[in-house]
Amino acid sequence: MLLLNKEDIKKVFDMKDAIDAAKESLSIFSQGKSVVPLRTNIDIPKYEGQSLFMPAYVESLDSAGIKIVSVFPKNIEKGLPSVPAKMILLDGKTGDVICIMDGTYLTQLRTGATSGAAADILSRKDSKNGALFGTGGQAASQLEAMLTVRNLNIVKVFDIDKERAEAFAERMSGELSRFSTKIVAAESSDDAVNDADIITTVTTSKKAVFNGRLVKKGAHINGVGSYTPVMEELDEYIVQNADKIYMDSKSAVLSESGDFIIPIQKGLIDESKINGELGEVICGKIQGRISEDEITIYETVGIAVMDVVTAYKIYEKAVKAKIGTNVDL
Repeated sequence: MLLLNKEDIKKVFDMKDAIDAAKESLSIFSQGKSVVPLRTNIDIPKYEGQSLFMPAYVESLDSAGIKIVSVFPKNIEKGLPSVPAKMILLDGKTGDVICIMDGTYLTQLRTGATSGAAADILSRKDSKNGALFGTGGQAASQLEAMLTVRNLNIVKVFDIDKERAEAFAERMSGELSRFSTKIVAAESSDDAVNDADIITTVTTSKKAVFNGRLVKKGAHINGVGSYTPVMEELDEYIVQNADKIYMDSKSAVLSESGDFIIPIQKGLIDESKINGELGEVICGKIQGRISEDEITIYETVGIAVMDVVTAYKIYEKAVKAKIGTNVDL
């Protein structure tokens, strides 16, 4: 059995690899070629915690897996991560565990990659200006994915805490210097979204983080942060008026994301407004962007097949490169 930590993964797997894996996983999911049971949540009230178990099986890769993510806010008092996660990968031919890897970094990587895949497929090829809302744990991979698929001149970063946005922009300017993209803190939400070609929201906000009326024609939007029915990052105006809307999993988004649950409940839109899943675009079942002026939205809440496909690709590369720690149990 192979053990892989964050540094091991970084040695063999980059964002371009992750975006390729995201496209493959989305296509597999939308073609019904995976088994993705509902996740299991276990409340642990004694320690004010919760553990989530997210399994999936992909026959074409002969691979199965389960990601275990826990949310224990009081871990911070013990000097431990408040959201620890591990990914367990199984050999689909034998059912045996072949790898355990850092689930936190895997999640960051594949969540950024799915937005990168969407931007690659749906944004204009000549996109030059980016906007990123949020500077939390997922923000760095979202930014890297954006820069991996488009040659942007500038990305403006907005956070409700201006100092945090400035510190993030400075840190990312160093870490992502190979892209030669100017990364700056936005003066305001309006400043960030004004003239942006690609907009990514990755916050825990319960109200719109930007004014949808300022979104220019031809822009592409990634909605990433809204994973509960009460979270709503996207302005209802832009949800109503976007030309095309795609999702990682239509059923998952419509049961989990307030970005769409809330406007549907208000009667502002209905399900017919949704064009389909990004995987359907990838496998040629439906069309993506067809004109330069279309405003497109991609909403993601995450699906376990992404974890299994990405983990499998990481495992393959690590074995080939002889990276990681082998243990016998």
